[in-house]
Amino acid sequence: MPSMRVIAKRTLREFTDRPEYRDAKGPIEAWHSEALKAQWKSPHEIKAQFRSASILTDSLVVFNIAGNKYRLVVDVDYRRGALFIKFIGTHAQYDRENFK
Repeated sequence: MPSMRVIAKRTLREFTDRPEYRDAKGPIEAWHSEALKAQWKSPHEIKAQFRSASILTDSLVVFNIAGNKYRLVVDVDYRRGALFIKFIGTHAQYDRENFK
């Protein structure tokens, strides 16, 4: 069974290349590695692997990165096995967004 695809990793790389967010690089790379190996078919499977993840809708999931210092929002297409990066930023920046 194929694993998940992350679209677009460039968004994550551009974020962690910024000097003020370099501390997110290791945790983002760890999340990316786990996501690539995953074969999630439901929000429950994501929650089973990432207990601190927040399920906003069936497809919109928030991952806590670096001890919840950063938030990563992805739109999951379970049928296609794709994760679309919607947002990566600090917890404060996330709070200013409206994902619900």
